[in-house]
Amino acid sequence: MPAAKPSAFTRGRRRTIAAAVAAVAAAATLYGVGAATADTSAPRSDKQIPNLTHVVDDIKAYYGDTVDASGEHQASADSNYAKQVAGVEKKAQDYLRGALATSAHHRHGKPAIVLDVDDTSLLTYNYELEVGFNYTPASNDAYIQNKDMAPVFGMPALANWAAKQDVTVFWVTGRPESQRAASVRNLKTAGYTSVADPAHFFLKNKVATDYLPCSAPTYTCSTVDFKAGTRAHIEAEGYDIVANFGDQYSDLSGGHADRSFKLPNPMYYVP
Repeated sequence: MPAAKPSAFTRGRRRTIAAAVAAVAAAATLYGVGAATADTSAPRSDKQIPNLTHVVDDIKAYYGDTVDASGEHQASADSNYAKQVAGVEKKAQDYLRGALATSAHHRHGKPAIVLDVDDTSLLTYNYELEVGFNYTPASNDAYIQNKDMAPVFGMPALANWAAKQDVTVFWVTGRPESQRAASVRNLKTAGYTSVADPAHFFLKNKVATDYLPCSAPTYTCSTVDFKAGTRAHIEAEGYDIVANFGDQYSDLSGGHADRSFKLPNPMYYVP
C-alpha cells in the first residue's frame, strides 16, 4: 500500500503520544461529562507539556511491557491494562446475561454485538512500539499484511461466549477494504470463532454504499458517520445490537446500539 496522507475516510487518526488528554476532552464533549470547554491556545511553557519519554515509559508500564525472543513487544496478562479490560468485560458479560434472559428485550430483532478491531479485538501495542507511536498508512499496512496482532485480553472469550448464546457477532472497523483478508486471518488466529465474512465484517473503503451518508465525488465519511451508519444498516437487516464495543468514543457515538462499552487505549485518539 503506497504511503499517503491519511484522510477522514482511511483512518482519520490524529496521532499524539499524549492522546489520553484528547480522549478525556472528547469524552466530555460527546457524553456531557462535566462542562469542559475546548482550549485551543498554545502551551505557554514547556511545563504544560508532558515529557514524551516519561509518557512512553508510563504507557509501557501500564501495558506491562515485555520483549520476547524475537524482539517483539508484548503486553502482560497481569498488567494494569489487562485488569482494566477484564473489569469492562465483566460488566459487559453481566449486562449481556441479563439482557439475553429478558425475551422482550429483543422484540426489535435478533440479538447481535458489534466489535471494533484495533485495540478492541486485536492489540496494536507491538506495532505502536515498533513505529514509535508514529502511525502511517504504509507502515500500518505492512505490519497488518505480514504480522498477526495479539488479541485484546479476554475479548475472544467474551465474543465466543456471546456467539454460543445465539448472539451474532459483527465487526465494524476503520481498516481499509484492502486489509480484509489479513484482518480475517488475524481474527481467526487470535481465537475468534465467529466467521468474519463480508456479511459480518465491515471495513472502510472509497466505494459508495446505499446506507452511508457519504457524498460524491469523494464518498468520504467521518468515523462516526461510517460506524453509526453501518450499525443502522445492521439494524435494518433485522438485528438488535445489544452491545457495541470500541476503544474510541468515535466507535461508540451515533446511537444504534442498546449499550456501549469503552475499552481503554492511551496510545492514540481517533476523532
